[in-house]
Amino acid sequence: MPPTAPSLPRRVARILRTSLFAQVLCALVLGIAVGKLWPGFAADLQPLGDGFTRLIKTIISPLVFCVVVVGIAKAGDLKAFGRIGLKALIWFEVASTAALIIGLVAANVVQPGSGMHVDPSTLSTKAVDAKTAGGSLPSTTEFIVNALPTSFIGAFAENSLLQVLILACLVGAALLHLGHTKVPQVLPAIEQAQEIIFAIVGFVMRLAPIAVFGAMAVLIGQYGLGVIETYAKLIILCYVAAALFIALLSVALRIVTGLSLWKFLRYIREEMLLALGTASTESVMPRVMQKLRKAGARDDAVGLVLPTGYSFNLDGASLYLSIGTLFIAQAVGVDLSLSQQITVVLVLMLTSKGMAGIPGSAFLALSATASSLGAIPAGAVALLLGVDRIMDSMRVVTNLLGNCVAVFAVSRWEGALDLERAKKVLDREADADESESSVPDVAEPVAQ
Repeated sequence: MPPTAPSLPRRVARILRTSLFAQVLCALVLGIAVGKLWPGFAADLQPLGDGFTRLIKTIISPLVFCVVVVGIAKAGDLKAFGRIGLKALIWFEVASTAALIIGLVAANVVQPGSGMHVDPSTLSTKAVDAKTAGGSLPSTTEFIVNALPTSFIGAFAENSLLQVLILACLVGAALLHLGHTKVPQVLPAIEQAQEIIFAIVGFVMRLAPIAVFGAMAVLIGQYGLGVIETYAKLIILCYVAAALFIALLSVALRIVTGLSLWKFLRYIREEMLLALGTASTESVMPRVMQKLRKAGARDDAVGLVLPTGYSFNLDGASLYLSIGTLFIAQAVGVDLSLSQQITVVLVLMLTSKGMAGIPGSAFLALSATASSLGAIPAGAVALLLGVDRIMDSMRVVTNLLGNCVAVFAVSRWEGALDLERAKKVLDREADADESESSVPDVAEPVAQ
């Protein structure tokens, strides 16, 4: 006799036990409920999300170093690595500029700030100063100089990805120069360290549902659902514009590689949901690197393009900044001309590149843009304080997808993508989703 199908409660219990996606989704819903019902208690849950993010951050720098060094050493061609970097920067500039333009067009069509009639004299910059800790965005020269490490250990201690990348490139180049005969034990040791780090990632990811629960509870408890009603037009516009940009990414990915973005989304669904819940792309970076390598992207391409994109390819932030600039202008009754809007794009093309890792960077970039125009009062940036955290989820998801597409596109451009393997991995994931209901009720380990 054929085995009987498991009952619905058993199937649900099995999914919750074995699926990280289901665990994170439940944690997300539970966090929203707790934040809404017990906002005071929710505020005490901040350490759950912060602790998880801290654990992940301790892994990122050594992981990037190992992946890049191994990638360069195994590729055996430093010139190819340089080409990958150049092509990545070209892709980043095109993608972020497209995001800025989509944001400006969307804000002009919908005009989310029109009709608010805010009096600029009632706005204060003190709240913005508190959000940004009185800091400022670095100039282009400062950004370049700060990317150069002052010490080998310091780059890892400060978790500076660009500095770690430079060190990894130098070590990888040195290994190529010396050859395997002079330092035969170094590369295997780095490869072993890389495997250890990926194992640690698997352990830490078991805590992801707890982190998402805490982060969402704090968000809803602090801001409530009322802010969504107040800024509904702006929030909806930003998320719709992000969806349009992601659709554009999907078309670009299909044209360049022939891969399906929808299948890739299913492939990294746990990571996307975790990024959505914690509002942090850093929390999923190690796992995404691992999955991109599994999906056929070569180590050197993954190791260079993805971490560099975290500093240079902030598509979601670019989208938000362009819409936000026009929103505050419309809210205070300032009509920006076409030339001024072109200036907005040019300024944001520069300021958005130095935002990563700086507290309140979005407000610093908006303040710099407003100052360059001279038509928007500096205090008007405070209008976005109440909604900024709600936009984090849109920004991180768009940033993450933009960087993943960049890895595939640049890898394909450079011949560093195993396309057949990529299609098999993504198709296998889709097949697994479709046949999930027919899988027998057998205990499985949590996906690593």
